[in-house]
Amino acid sequence: DACWVSAPPGALPPPLLLRRRPPPQTPRLASVSRPAVRAGPESEPTPEPPEEYAYPDYRGKGCVDESGFVYAIGEKFAPGPSACPCLCTEEGPLCAQPECPRLHPRCIHVDTSQCCPQCKERKNYCEFRGKTYQTLEEFVVSPCERCRCEASGEVLCAVSACPQTECVDPVYEPDQCCPICKNG
Repeated sequence: DACWVSAPPGALPPPLLLRRRPPPQTPRLASVSRPAVRAGPESEPTPEPPEEYAYPDYRGKGCVDESGFVYAIGEKFAPGPSACPCLCTEEGPLCAQPECPRLHPRCIHVDTSQCCPQCKERKNYCEFRGKTYQTLEEFVVSPCERCRCEASGEVLCAVSACPQTECVDPVYEPDQCCPICKNG
């Protein structure tokens, strides 16, 4: 689903504070002409003051992000670092909220600095096949497979390597990982 986000009237920065994102449009320059003043016969003329930039008034003609950057109608942008992508329309920004992954129910601190919220704290547990294990805990999944809960929250498993059997018909015992020779 998409949601509309618009700024209340007067929430836009004054036109002279607006900055364009690259590729920049050449601003119209309002030249301020003042004659050079001489202090004496051998002094250098004082330089003219810098020209003032007169940016057009974009209100109602584009969208503005948190930093004051202006986006043209039809341009895609993110209004702020934590915002989801938006499309600048004549009615204002049209921002789409993507389907974000669900946070773990044990998550206490949520990081909202990105479009989708993420769990901020490091987990001190792992979940594997419906069971919870403490960090660095080792556990046996099957007679042949041992696993460990890593500090990253991932579970790493290793399967036992079985030696080559010398018999023709090796037998698997219920609680054994590797086959054994019963008949020599």
